[in-house]
Amino acid sequence: MGKVIAIDGPSGAGKSTIARMLAERLEFVYLDTGALYRAAALFFSMKGIRPDDSDAVLAEALKSAGIHFDKGKVILNGKDVSPDIRTPEVGHYSSVFSARKIVRDFLLGVQRKASLGNDLVVEGRDTATVIFPDAWKKFYMDASVAERAKRRFRQLKEMGLDVTEEKAERDVIERDARDQGRAIAPLTKAKDAIILDTTDRSIEQILETILDIIRSDP
Repeated sequence: MGKVIAIDGPSGAGKSTIARMLAERLEFVYLDTGALYRAAALFFSMKGIRPDDSDAVLAEALKSAGIHFDKGKVILNGKDVSPDIRTPEVGHYSSVFSARKIVRDFLLGVQRKASLGNDLVVEGRDTATVIFPDAWKKFYMDASVAERAKRRFRQLKEMGLDVTEEKAERDVIERDARDQGRAIAPLTKAKDAIILDTTDRSIEQILETILDIIRSDP
């Protein structure tokens, strides 16, 4: 396994943006674990699978699911679904399905396999606690609910979606409750993770802070 920098945190904390930029600066491979769960949710939706279906139904469906990253793109059964997985509906169901052990077990191997022979920057909800508990560096990014809701609102508007700030904030709060309250691999801070509050900080400031920490303890 190569060096792994694991970044956890709630929705809207800025993990994806920072992880991409950090990977580029360090010449590491970027792994967006949330995108994998979104791809699984999209797959289930296409198959007509519902969140209340049994583990047996999910397991049978997953036999025909091929999900992986290829040069920053999310590939589902040979098709680039990167744009398709960013809708609010897919985001909602990815959070719901990610609470199912059968889904997490299926994607665990996909994620760990990515570290074989590669230095990674990986971000998600349990990257430092479950997926890569022995990661080289661990960070936990957070921000106020109000700030994260604003970021989510801007993201959805840029995608051309019809959404209100109130709806964006409600989505963030509901996502937090699901991610933190699920029985399997809930969103938590790794004991040895460095906590970064991104509320009033620019992307550049956060990135430089992380780079300074890495440089000070190579």
